[in-house]
Amino acid sequence: MDSKVLLILLPSLLLLAECDVKQKTEKAADKKATKQAALGVSTKTTTKKPKQDPIKRQPKARPATPSFQSQTPGSILSQVLQTGKFQPVSDTVTIKAGQSLDLRCKGTSVRWNYPHYLQEDDEGRLKIKHFGRYSQLILVNASAADTGEFSCGGYQCSGHDCHDGEEKTGKTFVFVTDPQELFVPTEDYYVVVQLRTRQPALLPCQVTNPLAKVTLHREFPPEQIPVDGVKIAYDLKKGFVIYQPQPSLAGSLFCIAEHGNLRQMSTKYMLIYVHYPSAPPKPTIEASVKSIRAGENFVVTCTVLGELEISVEFTWEYPGQQIGRPPYVRENTSQTRRGGQLMQQSQSILYIDESRAVDDGTYTCTAQNLQGSTSVTTRVSVLPPASPARNQG
Repeated sequence: MDSKVLLILLPSLLLLAECDVKQKTEKAADKKATKQAALGVSTKTTTKKPKQDPIKRQPKARPATPSFQSQTPGSILSQVLQTGKFQPVSDTVTIKAGQSLDLRCKGTSVRWNYPHYLQEDDEGRLKIKHFGRYSQLILVNASAADTGEFSCGGYQCSGHDCHDGEEKTGKTFVFVTDPQELFVPTEDYYVVVQLRTRQPALLPCQVTNPLAKVTLHREFPPEQIPVDGVKIAYDLKKGFVIYQPQPSLAGSLFCIAEHGNLRQMSTKYMLIYVHYPSAPPKPTIEASVKSIRAGENFVVTCTVLGELEISVEFTWEYPGQQIGRPPYVRENTSQTRRGGQLMQQSQSILYIDESRAVDDGTYTCTAQNLQGSTSVTTRVSVLPPASPARNQG
């Protein structure tokens, strides 16, 4: 074929080929759409948003200091750390001697409680400041003697509206560790502790370091007293608690604390066993007569039935006291069995010799023991003396 003819026909051939390709493409698209529609597939196209460059993403603004809202719900007491951050206090807090303690308590009306030692402190180390919604307690240059419980209580109020009208509290026990002091310092060399029947007793061997090992000892004869957790137990915040006092524990006791290479002895505790009653006495009173002629004798008896080895003291009030009539009283104690139970009978007997008109009236007996006192009364009438019989002639 002539080259000139080819040049003339070439554009037409290219146009026909392009139209053929376009028609095939449209048929394929129609076929695919028809298949998707048959299968229930949506043919709607979506446009995805381009991902944001993480480098250009703006960070969220954070407050310069944490707020109370980040604390555990219900907690109103927080500690300010050296980093300037708050954290809700736990059951115990440990700081070193010489450091500062910074506590904050939420509430519009806050009251603080802290160791008694600090209440008498006149060095200005303890400061309390009240603000609108919280109160701040700052203790600077803490010492081992500051070890103890710190607590606060306050109403959570917003304007004139307080939450349920209930007072919330927060507390923690602060240990102030000192490399030279394992026990909280005290000025007492001896402390007297009463061991009362059926009442727990406390030996306040309070340590400054919660990691210290504490044992209980007797001075004479020297021995370590076993601590079983039932009769005697150790409380890290209080000391040794004697739940079942026994006469055998009476005497001089002390505690020993050990931590690392340091071993120290506490103050000494002089334990005195006391038979302690379970209740005040219940006296009864009885006069030998209800009425009597002047010049005759009578007695008034006050009786107490109670536990064995429980001391009972008696006091009397009687009409003759008005003119200074000297009392004549005799007391005795004996054991008696009532209802199969062995009991102690304590008696006080008031003797009235050669009664007079002034002895007429109410007699009161008051019986007292370590738990309290009870009074009972009775009345005696003194009649005029009998008229002498006339001789009949």
